[in-house]
Amino acid sequence: MSSIHIKNISIKFRIYHDCSPSLKDYFANLLKRRKQAPFSDFWAVNDVSIEIRAGDRIGIVGHNGAGKSTLLKALCRVYASTEGSIAINGRIAPLLEIGAGFHPEFTGRENIYLNGSILGYSKQQIRLIEPEVIAFAEMEEFIDTPVKYYSTGMYMRLAFSLATAVHPDILVLDEIFAGGDAAFLVKAKARMNAMIDKADIVIMVSHDHQLIRSLCNRVIWMDHGKLIADGAPDDIVDSYLAGRKNTTISAAT
Repeated sequence: MSSIHIKNISIKFRIYHDCSPSLKDYFANLLKRRKQAPFSDFWAVNDVSIEIRAGDRIGIVGHNGAGKSTLLKALCRVYASTEGSIAINGRIAPLLEIGAGFHPEFTGRENIYLNGSILGYSKQQIRLIEPEVIAFAEMEEFIDTPVKYYSTGMYMRLAFSLATAVHPDILVLDEIFAGGDAAFLVKAKARMNAMIDKADIVIMVSHDHQLIRSLCNRVIWMDHGKLIADGAPDDIVDSYLAGRKNTTISAAT
């Protein structure tokens, strides 16, 4: 059975500053005997622990910069944790930055093999799914054209079709339907619903709170890298929206 155990995970990024002062600032700092630190540390995720079991459909809510996407990237091994540990049982399909591994000079067909290997598919698996990927993306006419000539819609269609070609144990989604051709999105959402039904575990970040309520059985609220609440979708989404509204009102007064 698929499972994810996140124990006291923290992720720190180091932000480097431009420490080349003007001549005026240099002498001012020299007189004050101060020197600006060349960097500062930022905790994108701070001491988060979550137990996820087979059957869970988890939505993550929070403002921009709350640590949602960083946490997903840690689950998908894009980021290493600074502290804590993540134990995963099951094959993950990360639908984060779709097509991030595409090379603009390569053709669509060549990028299927390049990006497929990045997603963890063997060459034999890619060869088997290649015809279906091209057909679903409706790219037969342009598949041997370099992707630098593709429109945004064409690029997304091919990338999405490849990323969803194999059904995973654990499905990780980050604002997957934020753009693209309207006609293709209807087909893509139907495909995603089928994948969600078949996956053992689904973890998704979305600003579409109605989608979160309808698809998830648990919702996690994150704020400034910390886990604020974990519970029933309606309860957590309502609390998050109420908290955000109160913060907006306070900032305006």
